[in-house]
Amino acid sequence: MELAKVTSKGQVTIPMNIREKLGIKEGSKILFLEEAGRIYLANSSMEALKEAQTAFKGEAERLGLVTEEDIVDMVKELRKERMVK
Repeated sequence: MELAKVTSKGQVTIPMNIREKLGIKEGSKILFLEEAGRIYLANSSMEALKEAQTAFKGEAERLGLVTEEDIVDMVKELRKERMVK
């Protein structure tokens, strides 16, 4: 458990070991999440990545993409289609 003091401007210094665990560096954006009456702190970039992974889960199988080559071929095909338009 870590303790931090709030300044008169509402600012808080996040303890170093918490920043390291969350991958927070200078300039990082912090996300505050409320869940079941508790507030959680998260690295917004990591949360965005998790949401994207969840959103895309199962899409490779649905599209028949099994190998890396399948993905490269799909990207090439999409690029050809865009060049035609």
